[in-house]
Amino acid sequence: MILPVYLYGEPVLRKTAKEVELTDENLSNFIADMFDTMYHAEGVGLAAPQVGKSIRVFVIDSTPYKEIYPEHEPFKGVFINPIITERFGSDFTLSEGCLSLPQISEDVVRKSDIHIEYYDEKGEFHESDINGILARIIQHEYDHLEGKVFTDNLPQIKKMVLKRKLNDIAGGKVKPAYKTKR
Repeated sequence: MILPVYLYGEPVLRKTAKEVELTDENLSNFIADMFDTMYHAEGVGLAAPQVGKSIRVFVIDSTPYKEIYPEHEPFKGVFINPIITERFGSDFTLSEGCLSLPQISEDVVRKSDIHIEYYDEKGEFHESDINGILARIIQHEYDHLEGKVFTDNLPQIKKMVLKRKLNDIAGGKVKPAYKTKR
């Protein structure tokens, strides 16, 4: 089922998400709905707060980056109760967009490597060092679990320039092609 994507200005996007019980019997259906929603909106990642649930879950599918980054091995996965324990490596600047901030994209600086601990949809624990575009996608989605959006990582002057666009999104003046809540 395709869920509405919550747009900038919705309070759930600014809350720190709570851990989820791995035994929650509704979790697998919710995860399937998240993937359906992400694909319908043509995203590469989607965090639970973006569909109105303040829980620590996100899904990603990095396949669309295969053409741009041929060295990248596509990854589709679920991250439950993730913790990024370290961000390291070089600064990596790339233009980012977000389903919750439609029609905005800006260059964001993030670290090239992360160390992350998480559970997958089967409840299995993983601990990994991840780099490149995959680390970037994960950091973007992880920020949603911390109540942040990508524009929070921009210099103050850029935030000022974007203020009107953000107000338009929050005020319901921006209408993306996918189902939204605002």
